[in-house]
Amino acid sequence: MPMKIVFMGTPDFAVASLDALLQANFDVVGVVTAPDKPAGRGQKINESAVKKYAAEKGLNILQPEKLKSQEFISSLKALDADLQVVVAFRMLPEIVWTMPKKGTINLHGSLLPQYRGAAPINHAIINGEKTSGVTTFFLKQEIDTGDIIFSDQVEITDEDTAGSLHDKLMAVGANLLVKTVRAIEQGNFTEQPQPNSSTLNHAPKIFKENCKIDWSKSVQSIYNLIRGLSPYPTAFTFLNGKTLKVFKADLEFVQPDIEPGHFLTDGKTYLKFAASNGFIKLIDIQYEGKKRMPVEDFLRGIRL
Repeated sequence: MPMKIVFMGTPDFAVASLDALLQANFDVVGVVTAPDKPAGRGQKINESAVKKYAAEKGLNILQPEKLKSQEFISSLKALDADLQVVVAFRMLPEIVWTMPKKGTINLHGSLLPQYRGAAPINHAIINGEKTSGVTTFFLKQEIDTGDIIFSDQVEITDEDTAGSLHDKLMAVGANLLVKTVRAIEQGNFTEQPQPNSSTLNHAPKIFKENCKIDWSKSVQSIYNLIRGLSPYPTAFTFLNGKTLKVFKADLEFVQPDIEPGHFLTDGKTYLKFAASNGFIKLIDIQYEGKKRMPVEDFLRGIRL
């Protein structure tokens, strides 16, 4: 009998993996994703990317509000899955991840044990890493600590943003997940416990206060922050008392003769802020109350 799989995920990152499993002809008997929620000014009901894709493919969809509810547990048991696959979903209670005969696996956007947590892609770029990757592992009680099955590495270029690295890892991760599920189906894999290390980098959830630019830091540190938060949740500063989001910038290693956080502009083509050891030249920005635009367009409509 073919192995029956329940897939759990919510955003676009998970869609690529679900699509890869279907393309590889695995039997996905159920898809678990986030409940529909109202979003935006009109409070229009928003469906997750995974739900939209699963509905197009005619898959069985579950959207539990609570993962411990008796209704959801009963529905999940009824699917009688051999394996559960988790990609960018919520933390599962033990009663859920221990349910399948072959266990529950997760695809994580880092080379574990480095960057355990909710935002591994952002933190890798913010910290100036030159490599990242994806890892498949079996779930256990402590988050992102289960035994590793496979991993695959990718390069981080100096121009990569969280958005571009996300897309790289999404594609590589989908392929790695298919390899992993196939190996589990055939019993052809060896689990590796995650090594213990005193020098682990972590990847906690990012909040708004983490996105404010500290101009007293080095240009490289600020440049990495901007890349690591672009396009979302986006680094920001203040200009004329209003929020200025920065999606793209460049570095100038020229020692400033003005205080960090002060800026220089010709009013037409450039706007650059002083850091501790140089300037950050803004390229792609969004001023409070305005749409996202190139800095030249912004300068044409404002007096600084």
